[in-house]
Amino acid sequence: MDQLERLRAVGLLESYSTARHHLKFYLNVSVAATYTLPETYNSPVQDYIYTACGRLIGQHPILSAIPVGEDTKEPYFARLPEIDLEKSVSFAKRSHDFPGADEPDAELETLLTTQHNTPFTPPLPFWRLCVLTGATNERRFTAAFVYHHAIGDGTSGKAFHKTFLQALHETAASVGPEEVKSVITPPRVPLLPNSEAVHHLPVSIFYLATTLFKEKVWPWSDPGLWTGSEVIVPLETQMRHIVFPEHVTSSLKDRCRQNNTTITAVLETAIARSLFARLPETFTSVKCTGAMSTRRWLPDIITDDSMGVWVQDFEDTFSRDKITRDGFPWEEARRARQTIENVLSLKGKNANPSLLKYVDDVHDLFLSKVGKARKSSFEVSNVGVLAADQDPTKPRIGRMVFSQSASVTGNAFEVSVITGGDLCMVLAFTWQSHVVESDLMPAVIDSIWTELVNLCS
Repeated sequence: MDQLERLRAVGLLESYSTARHHLKFYLNVSVAATYTLPETYNSPVQDYIYTACGRLIGQHPILSAIPVGEDTKEPYFARLPEIDLEKSVSFAKRSHDFPGADEPDAELETLLTTQHNTPFTPPLPFWRLCVLTGATNERRFTAAFVYHHAIGDGTSGKAFHKTFLQALHETAASVGPEEVKSVITPPRVPLLPNSEAVHHLPVSIFYLATTLFKEKVWPWSDPGLWTGSEVIVPLETQMRHIVFPEHVTSSLKDRCRQNNTTITAVLETAIARSLFARLPETFTSVKCTGAMSTRRWLPDIITDDSMGVWVQDFEDTFSRDKITRDGFPWEEARRARQTIENVLSLKGKNANPSLLKYVDDVHDLFLSKVGKARKSSFEVSNVGVLAADQDPTKPRIGRMVFSQSASVTGNAFEVSVITGGDLCMVLAFTWQSHVVESDLMPAVIDSIWTELVNLCS
């Protein structure tokens, strides 16, 4: 490892994930997508995928970088001299046909559950591409891009598939037995900068003083706040996803516009409402953590097509008395939207990642939380829509699933949201075994499905 080409230091927010990965407190992120190749693509599908991967490694330097020294205070990125695709790309044939328009993908769910419980080991890349081909036609396949959170945020997974689709377009005329390479030599180009290198992460004196007071002087917590169990180890991720067909997804967007709110705000409200319906009445509040891309206020060198970690979180609290009234509480969804708008207006000021510069050892920060109460109930991370051309003479992208490992010190459960080329919105739920009661999550998930569908009927 010491002989690898040293690139740059791991940034503050990136080190948050290198420490969690080392401690096995959080392992990875995944964005999966189903592709259909036209009949003119008559070479083996592996050839097209290998060729596309080679193009992406050339385009995104972070794909050939791994963090070194995850167990130290000063981890850094190093470049792998080569990437053997036979070790990073796996293929399996489906046992059943692809699911219908509103059906979850049971085989993909099984694969992702396994992947979210599997860490990365050097000197292999800190990403994997797991391909499920059709039972009768390998030109239709699902590719799950699984990656370390220090090399990419949720938007990075969407960027991977956007450029992967483009690479598949470009491979049509270039794939032949003699052209396909399984071992790729990465280009010697620098990594894109980390968050603090392109944004000064301002923190006001008032915000810093208030945070310190709450953490050190008066660490009060709401006795009516539900956050699942205390922080426990070991990590074992459970995963389930639900699919909203195109007409429901479209109708839900229309309903949000009519009520002056957004999909993300409605999801937060619906999840809180579903929780209250199943929790004892002694729990009077739930806290949501949201993930928000910071790319919109960064320099032009960082775009939605870039791969790296440029994200921050925000918080919102929902109260039982405002959520559980008859009918969907649109006023709460509007309030939740305003919370998001308020955070966006700050353009990165007073964001939680800014506080990492005051942490001496992020490993100790995580370890100190074990056995203590969690701070929040659930996370909603919505990376939006990947709209794509559906021309049948070209490679097409359809259903997508965005998911992530459970987090030992994080929320009781995570909800990751994406809408793919089939225009079906998919919600992936992940949680740690024994953090929530075994019958709670299925009930919450089913009721969220029912309420959102009913909103559109």
